Amino acid sequence: MTVASAAPPAASHVELVDVSRSFGGVHAVRGVSLRVARGEVHALIGENGAGKSTLSKIIAGALTPDDGLLRVDGQDVSFGSPRDALHHGIASIAQELTLVGSLSVAENVYLGAEPRRAGFVRRRRLRQDYDALARAAGFQLPASAVVGTLRTADQQKVEIMRAMCRGASMIIMDEPTAALSHVDTQRLHEVVRELARSGRTVLLISHFLSEVLSLADTISIMRDGALVRSGPARDESEESLIEAMLGRSLGSVFPPRPPSVSSDDRAPVLTVNGLRAPGVRNVSLTVFPGEIVGIAGLVGSGRSELAHALVGATRVSDGNIRLDGRALALRSPTDGLRAGIFLIPESRKVQGLVLQRSVLDNITLANLADYSRAGVVNGRRQRQGVSALMDRLAVRVPNPGVPVSSLSGGNQQKAMFARAMLCHPRVLIADEPTRGVDVGSRRAIYELLIDQARDGAGVLVISSDVEELLGIADRTLVMRAGTIVADLRGEQMTEQRILTAAFDESTRNATSRDQTGE
Repeated sequence: MTVASAAPPAASHVELVDVSRSFGGVHAVRGVSLRVARGEVHALIGENGAGKSTLSKIIAGALTPDDGLLRVDGQDVSFGSPRDALHHGIASIAQELTLVGSLSVAENVYLGAEPRRAGFVRRRRLRQDYDALARAAGFQLPASAVVGTLRTADQQKVEIMRAMCRGASMIIMDEPTAALSHVDTQRLHEVVRELARSGRTVLLISHFLSEVLSLADTISIMRDGALVRSGPARDESEESLIEAMLGRSLGSVFPPRPPSVSSDDRAPVLTVNGLRAPGVRNVSLTVFPGEIVGIAGLVGSGRSELAHALVGATRVSDGNIRLDGRALALRSPTDGLRAGIFLIPESRKVQGLVLQRSVLDNITLANLADYSRAGVVNGRRQRQGVSALMDRLAVRVPNPGVPVSSLSGGNQQKAMFARAMLCHPRVLIADEPTRGVDVGSRRAIYELLIDQARDGAGVLVISSDVEELLGIADRTLVMRAGTIVADLRGEQMTEQRILTAAFDESTRNATSRDQTGE
């Protein structure tokens, strides 16, 4: 009888041995030993603050460990900078891309590594090198295209080629699909698979568990700075990953929803008629108190532009906005806030938070007058005013005086929600509320949105995650080319109908026929 021998384990590419790292007494990484095999897609998951980003930065040379060893191809190494890591073939692509928008694709790819002669860039050689690299990567991006005009998915490809041209054999990707549409996400998934097929190692950090299970060969799970386990992706499920990440069963990502509100006997809280603004054309919609309305659509469909118009951040050229039946003339976001419309913006770091200020200052930013006298903020009153709210939202922070930039993405987003709740808005608009947020914080954010609706506010949720909208929204509006092309509710609200409406111009006429009974 012949017994088949087991396949030999893949060669180790990167190995960490008992690695630890602390920040001001807080143990971000505690005694982690991890092995990443060459040529695999290795996913690193965990809640915000679990230590995965710190661990990836150690591998990428952006941080040095306090204790432990780092090995590359079996050799002990010590990185003092990302340049040292790149010298050993390790490159990192951050969630916020580091491209120069005014330069071309080729110039960005070879930035700092341009072919030169006598100090001058050899433009023809640069173009030839880029064309060869693009063919090898399988990317069809024009060398002369200005990076700032590209979609986020194509900008991701520029970052990948930048890593490849520098000889990277391992690429670390931190939340690569967080800002991508459904279609662009699928395209990037193919890129990741092709990188692995070509023999490169991909270390993937993602909060999307379905993405992790689809792409990864191996999954490593972190919790509270420690490694919970590491093993084949085929042995895991979304439920098992959630339980390992949280240390408990979550039950369901989406909390139970109260019965959908009836509009028969209630006046709308928000009415929009024929609205025209930059990126928005002839939008009409109605939101009732206690209702959660989802807004779906592709990137560039006008979703965020509509939100900006509704809060006064952009000028409305035609149409009207009514709040509780009262016509609004909004000239700035301050006007929108005073009227009772609050926006949690798509980019919390760029549009929402003042990163160098404290958590406390950021939460009370819109209500400083309530804690001030003669223009001077009373810090004690400020802390007393938000302490219970921070506890309710489970904002994990050593003390509220630390910079908000030191918080994890999930806690930063909770701080934005805390600011909103202090304002008691009649209409809350949340643009991509769970982008870059772990599954535990997602559940908490969904509960906050439901609580706002239960308290009588109208809630608009803009999201590229169709599953998210199906999980929390009473109905979903689909936008395309700056206008609403479908209003789906009940049995109509399915992933297929939402995506079809987002892509297909013909759905506008079909939706109109459904609504008129023709």
